[in-house]
Order: sequence, then structure tokens, then C-alpha cells
Amino acid sequence: MSERTTLEIIAPTVEEALLQGLSQLGLTADAVSVEVLDSGSKGLFGLGGRQVRVRLTVNPPPGEVEPASPPKPRPAPVKRAESAPKAKDAKPVPKAEAKPEPKPRRAEKKPAPAKTESAPVVEKKMDDHGADPVLDTTESVISKLIHHLGMKAQVSAHYDESSTDDRRTIQVDVRGDNLSALIGRQAETLNAFQYVASLIVGKQTQQWVQLVVDVEGYRERREKQVRQIARRMVDQVIKTGRKATLEPMTASERRVIHIELRGHPAVTTESTGEEPHRKVVILPKE
Repeated sequence: MSERTTLEIIAPTVEEALLQGLSQLGLTADAVSVEVLDSGSKGLFGLGGRQVRVRLTVNPPPGEVEPASPPKPRPAPVKRAESAPKAKDAKPVPKAEAKPEPKPRRAEKKPAPAKTESAPVVEKKMDDHGADPVLDTTESVISKLIHHLGMKAQVSAHYDESSTDDRRTIQVDVRGDNLSALIGRQAETLNAFQYVASLIVGKQTQQWVQLVVDVEGYRERREKQVRQIARRMVDQVIKTGRKATLEPMTASERRVIHIELRGHPAVTTESTGEEPHRKVVILPKE
């Protein structure tokens, strides 16, 4: 069980490499650790050159992580403190009176770690977003990733009001100057960044986390544009009576179109093709 399976994938984008690796391993995203060995030249600089290289490492079973917990050896001093009174019961030995001296020393040491453990954690939680550790971790992870990319930005995270308690989506707003490189062509870099950030946050919080990262309101503007495209194509389908196939879109953009045209009296929608070239088809109703 000590050997950990690893797999290296080379692909045009980080997102494609991750999807290929998970498919080959037959695992879900929360069962592996991800390391981007080479981010390539496409996306950050807009040049179609070097491809990215990603390493996936299968995480060890949960049972192997629990044994190494450093705080557990501390109960030993308590047992020694309980054994000291037994020496008092053996009164014939005069040296037993000297044994109570270690007690005040141990009692003085115990309050010190208690203060150092509780004080900073409470202050952090009181300062950040209603004391939610998942939101705190999300902001910290994304801020560090952006810093490693050589950029500066302000990051804020909040729960999507439309999401349910069973599957809560975290909306992350990134604001700053010169962040276009983080978006990339057709949001390729942003989608890959979002996927990697979700894996890291999920690993640190030990739970599945779905992130939607938006940079300078790009996704909001893109959503409005996609809705306009959908309405325009509906008019064309109604006029010609023939189906219309839209350009390849991400899963989130396709979902916007399906929701926008759901319940339309004249047309219906369906998705066709394989990722990353999956498209939405608008068909006339009979």
C-alpha cells in the first residue's frame, strides 16, 4: 500500500490532460493529487507552441493517514499525575512528601498550548465570511495560485444562492489589473485554473467542492452573450423550419442555453458531439 500509482499526461490544455488521466485511471477527481509539470505556452501567452504536462498521483486510502496524529501522546503526563497520590498513601516513606512538587510545574505548562491553539483560529474565523472554513480555504488557495502566476488580484468567495445544501456551488470573484492571461482564448486557461483550484480546495477541506471562478466579470458577460446567440438562432430555426447547430461550448455555457430555451413553445434543444467540441443543437418542434 506504500507504492502510489502515478500517471503523466500530455495534452493541449491542463483541463484535457486531467480529464484524460482520470478516464485512464478510472477514478474521480477527489481520489488523486494533481501536479502541473509544464504549463506550456498556450493560454498564458496566446501562442500555440508547447503542450502542457500533468502528473496524477493516486491518493492513499484514508486509513493510512489517520495513525500519524502528533497530539495524542500528551495524555501521558495526566496518568503520572494520578499516580502521585498513590505515593501519599504509602506514608511510611518520608520522600513521598517531595513528590507533589512536580504537580504545579505540569499544571503551569498546560494552559500555554491551549492559548496558542484557540486564539488565532477564532480570530481568523471571526474576520472571514461568517467563520466558514471552506470559503476561507477557497480564497487562500486561489490567491496563492494567482500569486505563483506572477499576478496580483483581490479574491472573494461566497456560496451561490441558487445551489442546494447537498451540492453547494462556491462563486469566486477575482478582480485586478492585467488579468486577461488568466482567462485565455475562449476561457481555456480560466476553465483549467478553475478545475485545478477545485481539486486543491477539495483535498484540503476533505470534501467535494464545486467552484465557479470569474475574472473581472468575464463569465457574466459571456453568459449574456450566449443568451443573445440562443435567441438569434431560435428566430432562424422558426423562420427556416430547420435545426441549427451552435459553436462548441463549455458545459456551463451549454447549460445556460438549455435553461434559456426550456419550455419554449416552438423549439427544443439537445447536446451532441464529444468534449471539448460538444455543441448545442436547436430543433423545431413538430
